[in-house]
Amino acid sequence: MAEILPIKAWRYHEKFTKQIEDLTSPLFDVVSTKQREALYNNPLNSIHLSVPLGENPAQNAAECLEKWKKDKVLVQDKVPGIYVYYQYFRLPGQEHESCRKGFVAHIKAYDWDEGVVLRHENTIAKAVNDRVELLKATKFQPSATHGLYEDENHSLEVFMDKAIEDPIYDLEDYQGVREVLAVIQDAEIIAKFIKVIKDKQIILADGHHRYEGAIEYRKSCLEINPSHTGFESYNYHMMYFTNAHSKDLRILPTHRIFTGFQFEEEALLEEISEFFFVKKLNDVEEIEELILQKKWAFGLIIGEHAYKIRLNEEHINLMPSEIPEVIRNLDLMVLHYFFVEKVLGIPLKKQRYSDQIEYERNLRRCVLKTISGKASFSLITKDISMNQVLEVCKSGHTMPQKSTYFYPKTLSGLLFASIEESEFAFPYQMYQS
Repeated sequence: MAEILPIKAWRYHEKFTKQIEDLTSPLFDVVSTKQREALYNNPLNSIHLSVPLGENPAQNAAECLEKWKKDKVLVQDKVPGIYVYYQYFRLPGQEHESCRKGFVAHIKAYDWDEGVVLRHENTIAKAVNDRVELLKATKFQPSATHGLYEDENHSLEVFMDKAIEDPIYDLEDYQGVREVLAVIQDAEIIAKFIKVIKDKQIILADGHHRYEGAIEYRKSCLEINPSHTGFESYNYHMMYFTNAHSKDLRILPTHRIFTGFQFEEEALLEEISEFFFVKKLNDVEEIEELILQKKWAFGLIIGEHAYKIRLNEEHINLMPSEIPEVIRNLDLMVLHYFFVEKVLGIPLKKQRYSDQIEYERNLRRCVLKTISGKASFSLITKDISMNQVLEVCKSGHTMPQKSTYFYPKTLSGLLFASIEESEFAFPYQMYQS
């Protein structure tokens, strides 16, 4: 079902290998303002391609890319490869180090209705449009999206473990995560990767906006190419693949910050009480522990005050029948329907377009932004399980936007993929086993 190919990758010239930690950057949707300022100050940092600045950012990225190619800041591999990518990390309270194992390859940018790549959450429209414009201008992919495949036998791991013994890069990133990249260019081994994945469905874990941008770009190219075959470069998209059965997959919560609301605290609490039980807390630090094991429970921060709110279970039947069973009982669906739609008055269909909702992983930043008055209030959420993600994906339905945060995030700048035809072209049939 899923067709993948090795990548004839572009990478920083080997003379920059010792500086690679300073040339990589976080993904565009998790770069903080301070991080951006520091990264933009480095004229060779990959952020100039992934999150370009200026009145015409896409064109600026294209001009930057052309210069980097001309000056050999970036150089292209002569032959394609499967890039093995391991991330070593510890979460708070975790005694043993985890390692998320995966590999980077091209995959066809299958449309959602083809049922090959499955999504689990909605996108934010503006972010998709920005990605399409960038792809049109550069024909270059500075960061891989993250896809999951299911292989209980872990049949590719032996090849990845062997490759990672001879890394291209081994560095510590902005998250404190150890990032290790290696490459497999042996045609027989690459053929094994292609064979294992070809009968799989791929579950999109992270990068819904970039992947949807690739779909839209492919459609635009197809419309103006009467000789379309399906094998042109514009059909492909760079993706990082990990096994959904890995013990080291971690999903963290993404909290909601709301701005531009004029509610007085007591008035807001009264509105909330129509659907939720409300309990005032002594300390905001109590939130995560008190909502952890509770169904349909969330933290609410208003100014310097913290509350635990929990849906009155009798109200679950008020949720519209057209909301499918597989998602109607999920915490985030409850939150977005009963709080965001019913209390705040933003309909579900319009929430992905709203500029009054921000998404933040870091609890402390939610607290600081709310206490400082930069936000009207914040909602603290819990993580979702891998099983829930799989169930939703296979059902064909989607959760609210930013439902999952797969940790750690992948890094931009370790390698790049071109979908410029002259740079993409290669006799890929040699990898068919």
